[in-house]
Amino acid sequence: MRILIVEDDERVAAALEAFLARSGYATVRAPDGAAALDLLGVDTEVVLLDLGLPDVDGIDLCRRIRGRSDVPIVIVTARNQVTERIKGLRAGADDFVVKPYDVHELLARIEAVTRRSRPMRAESEARVLLDGGEVQIDLVARQVTVDGGPVDLTRKEFDIVAVLARYPGVAVPKERLIREVWNTDWRGFGHSLEVHVGAIRRKTGDRRLIETVRGVGYRLAGS
Repeated sequence: MRILIVEDDERVAAALEAFLARSGYATVRAPDGAAALDLLGVDTEVVLLDLGLPDVDGIDLCRRIRGRSDVPIVIVTARNQVTERIKGLRAGADDFVVKPYDVHELLARIEAVTRRSRPMRAESEARVLLDGGEVQIDLVARQVTVDGGPVDLTRKEFDIVAVLARYPGVAVPKERLIREVWNTDWRGFGHSLEVHVGAIRRKTGDRRLIETVRGVGYRLAGS
């Protein structure tokens, strides 16, 4: 996921970029409104928007971004007046977070707005083919097949595969998998994740559907 951070305070932006990188997100920073509009692209999945920018008021910029794209916008600002929240939401923002904030709460809000904005895909678009089609993942039917034969995965095992399938070619950090599958940040689930990945590998045979990316997490083989 690519997050556009619109923030003129370099120290604040750097700390946020470092945290999001550790959480498995790619980021790009715009120090003002003009740069934000230049950097806004089809691959931008979330905009974190500060309101106190040097060249334009953030509410106006929010309106302009919404006029160009339906990308989720989370306003992140020190303005805590109710009137500012109302203006931001009416300008097209999906959420409003007041500084100072807890970074884990901000991350949860990012994940929430992306879940709400993710379009429902047609059944044919929700199938992932790997290894020349020998391994198939059907996200709608919640089924993995190998050489045409179904693989009997538990609910959690399939949830792990589904998260990896939504990020093809990307090494998904263990912490992110735990958040999305178990809905918790508790690191005590790390061993449970490893056990489930081991079970998936045994059930899918020698193709090793899931690759380990050392020091990061896991990635679908062949994606």
